[in-house]
Amino acid sequence: MESLILVLFKKFLGRSLSPRSRIQQDSTPEEVVERIQQGDLRLRNQFITDYQPYIAKVTSRFSKRYIDPSKDDEFSIALTAFNEAINQFSPTAGRSFLGFAETVIRRRLIDYVRKEQRFTKHVPYSSFEMEDEEENIVNPVEVHQAVEAYERQKDTEERSSEIIDLNRCLQDFEITFADLVKAAPKHTDSREAMLAVGVLLAQDPQLMKALLERRLLPIKELMDRVGCSRKTLERNRKYIISIALIYNGPYPYLRDFLKPVLHHPTEKSEIDE
Repeated sequence: MESLILVLFKKFLGRSLSPRSRIQQDSTPEEVVERIQQGDLRLRNQFITDYQPYIAKVTSRFSKRYIDPSKDDEFSIALTAFNEAINQFSPTAGRSFLGFAETVIRRRLIDYVRKEQRFTKHVPYSSFEMEDEEENIVNPVEVHQAVEAYERQKDTEERSSEIIDLNRCLQDFEITFADLVKAAPKHTDSREAMLAVGVLLAQDPQLMKALLERRLLPIKELMDRVGCSRKTLERNRKYIISIALIYNGPYPYLRDFLKPVLHHPTEKSEIDE
C-alpha cells in the first residue's frame, strides 16, 4: 500500500511532473517498467499518471463510448489493470508493454461486463423501484449507490486532509515526501523492523515528547530498548520519525495503508543492513 500513499501525496500536494516529460524522453515504456519492477515506487506512480489518457482511450474504445475518468467504474478497473500489467510484464515474452497492458485491461473489463450482465439478467434494475411515503418512485439500489459514492468522496477528502497535515508536521523535521521514498529501507525485513521501531516510539509518551520538543530522534533511548546500533537508527532516522508521527497523530487512513507486520526488534543481525 505504500505506492498508494505516494500517489495521494502527489495528487493532493501538487508535486506532479509534466506528462511524459521526464520519464518518456530518455526511456521506452519497457525500460521504465523494468525500473519500476526493481522497486522504484515514485516512478510507478508517475508512470501511471502519465498514461491515464492512454488508459482512458483503451477503456473508451472497449466500451464504445466516452469514459469519464472521474465518474465511470470502467476507468477505475482499467487503472487497476494497468498497474497489474506493470507487475506481470515480462520483456522476454516478445511483446510491447503497451500491447500487453491493453490485453490485461480488456480482460478485466470483460470480467466486469460479464459480472454486470449476470446481475441484470437475473434481477432487472427496475424491479427495485418502489413508492415512498409521498408516492414518489424511488430505487433503493440507486440510493445505496449514491450513499457509497458520497462515502468514497468523503474518504478521499479525509485522506487528502491527513496527507496535507502530515506534510506540515514533516516540515518541522525538515523531511519531505521525496526524502521518504529514498529513506525507506530496501529490504522487507529491515523495513518492517524500522517500522516497528517507529511504532514503539509513537507508543511511548516520554520518547514522543522528546522527539516533538527537540525535533531530534532519541537515539540513545531507542538503542536501549530495541537493541539495534546507533548507525542503523541514524541511517533510518527520517523513516522512523515519519512512522512515529503517523502512529502518534490523527492519521487513521495512513495507518490503515501501512498495515505492518510488527515484531519487536531484539537482534541486531535482523535489522542492521
